[in-house]
Amino acid sequence: MNLDAYDKKIIKELSSDGRMSVSELADRIGLSKTPCQNRLKRLIENEYILGFKAIVNHAKLDMEMVAFTEVTMSDTKESALAAFNTAVSKIPEIEQCHLIAGTFDYLLKIRTRNMNQYRKILAETVSVLPFIESTSTYVSMQPIKEQG
Repeated sequence: MNLDAYDKKIIKELSSDGRMSVSELADRIGLSKTPCQNRLKRLIENEYILGFKAIVNHAKLDMEMVAFTEVTMSDTKESALAAFNTAVSKIPEIEQCHLIAGTFDYLLKIRTRNMNQYRKILAETVSVLPFIESTSTYVSMQPIKEQG
């Protein structure tokens, strides 16, 4: 499926406000409601749009602390990576996990209430994941730009 200008506009508009109605979306991109709705359905079916979610105010939920944790693996065979991937996906405090090409193997974004909770998660949950050789942590002082 090739994306045209209307498809790209739909994706752009929904990226900034996923709750807008189809009528409002159609107005913003310059199409009538039915063709806009058909395009949106096609974008979802073809997995250009994977879902919709709320952007949470972490400060109000007392979950403001973010740490980025580098993980170096003791084994990088496919089976070891698969075991790590499965285990890490079960930890709710890990918001993101990326396999990295560089001097370490994974980068984790971990969100907690405070440093004490982070230290506990690191010691009791992250450090015992399969095939971890070492970790290194960087604490975010302030988010400058985040996408939902």
